[in-house]
This record gives sequence, structure tokens and C-alpha cells, in this order.
Amino acid sequence: MWSLGRATAGARARYREETRRERRDPAPSRLSYKMERLRLTPGFRLGLRVGLPFVLAFTAVTVWLSDADRRAAIVQGYEKMRASVEERPEFMVAMMSVEGASAPVAAAIRSMMPVDLPVSSFRLDLPAMRAAIEQIDAVANADLVIRKGGVLEVRVVERQPAILWRSATGREMLDATGHRVATLIDRAARPDLPVIAGQGADDHVAEALAVFAATGPLGPRVRGLVWIGERRWDVVLDRGQRILLPEGDPVPALQRVIALDSAQDMMARDLTIVDMRNAARPTVRLGAGASEFLTSQVTGVSVP
Repeated sequence: MWSLGRATAGARARYREETRRERRDPAPSRLSYKMERLRLTPGFRLGLRVGLPFVLAFTAVTVWLSDADRRAAIVQGYEKMRASVEERPEFMVAMMSVEGASAPVAAAIRSMMPVDLPVSSFRLDLPAMRAAIEQIDAVANADLVIRKGGVLEVRVVERQPAILWRSATGREMLDATGHRVATLIDRAARPDLPVIAGQGADDHVAEALAVFAATGPLGPRVRGLVWIGERRWDVVLDRGQRILLPEGDPVPALQRVIALDSAQDMMARDLTIVDMRNAARPTVRLGAGASEFLTSQVTGVSVP
């Protein structure tokens, strides 16, 4: 009886197990379905392949670099490696050559060298050096090139003085654009430069040069131009004579004076001022001797 009961119980257990297997749903669960869909998403797969390794590597590097001694060692190693490359003989600049500059300008350029030679070419900021050199008044343009053999070549184009401006602070040499070139201590050093004077005259150098070029036969007698009222020129001649030019078109007015002088020898007479400010009515001012003579002729009184 006992054996029969055990057999019956075993049969019942096997029956229940087979029944449970038959009733199991073959479809996946909701969670497993969502996980499978997530694994098939391109963004999720990219994150697993790229994003996760990057985050892990970044975290590891950050933790490793959090030590100040390690960071200092890395910086020191980098500086040593950089110095070993920069200080190689083929990268060293040992000489400076200045071409196209006068002795004073060349000396000023050499004094502006930011470091002492020899120095690595990697430590030379050529654009900054060029900008600094072009700040010199006498320098119009500069070009810096490192030549073979460790030579820093500086090619300079200097400004050429075209006129002398007599200002309240002294005598300044200007180029044709009105840019300052240098201060002139001794006028005798540059007697070839025409002279202008007056506040603001340096802003009208081109017009002044045109007036000087139009003086023609009066040129040897011209002592200079004076900028009057910041609007017009006076031509100053020897013997105390002046030609007052108009604000606009001063050259044609001066050419009329030259034509009158050529025809009637006007400027050789006893005149102090020839006023051409009004083109329709030029006027002259007589000298003291001519005025007395004219007065005596009008009044009939002889001049002693």
C-alpha cells in the first residue's frame, strides 16, 4: 500500500509539472521586450560603444590628474621637451641685420629688441616687433625675416622729409603726407626743405607743396608759407612782402600774381602785401616809401 501511494504521488507531481509547462506563455515579458527594444535603438548602442568607454576613461584620467604632484610632473616634462626643441642650434637667432635705415634709426631699432641675442626663433614675436618698429616716426614700413644661419633681417623703408614745419614746440620735418619724420635742431642742416608755419599747417602739407611748386620765378624769394586762421595760406617773400592767397584754389591765385609780375615787374615795386583773397578784386598795399611818394604827388607837397 505504501509503495502504491508513493507511486501515485509521484505521478501526480509529474502531471502537475507537465500541465504547468503546457500552460506557460511563449511570448516574452513586458520588461524583457522593452529591454530588447532599447538594445536595438541606434543611440543606445552608440552610447554603449562610445559614450560609456569615454566616460570611464575621462573619469579615470580626472581622478589620476587630481594629484597636484602628477600635474606638476607633466608640466615640467612638457617644458623640458619644448625647450629641448626650441633651443636646437638650427632654431637659434644670433645676429640682427638692419637694411635701408640710417644710423640713428638702426640704433633705435636695435634698442627695441625685446630679448638679448642669441635667442630661439620661437620666442620672437615678429608681428609685434614689426608693429613696434613702425611706431618710429622715421619708419614708413618694416619687414622682418629670419634668414638661414640665424640672422634676423630687418628691412626698413624710411620716410623722406619733404617740408619743414615751424611749430610752437620747434622745427619738425614732415613727409609728403604730413607725417612727422624727426625734429630738426639746426636749420642749416636741411636748407633744401621749404618752410611752413602756423597751427594746423601740418594737416595741409600736400596743398603747401603744390603752392611751393607753383612759385616759379618767385621761388628764390619765397621764405615760407604761413597757415592763417586754419583756413588759408600767406606766401612770405623777402623784403617783407606777402601774398595773401584765398581759401580755395590758392595755386591759380598765385599764378595770377606771377603773371602780373612777369608782365609789369610788380613784385619788384615797393609793395608790402598783394591780397588775392577776393579773385574778382585783387588789392595791393604800398610800402612806406611808395605811400609817401604817392601822397606827395596827390597833395603837391614834395617829399624831402
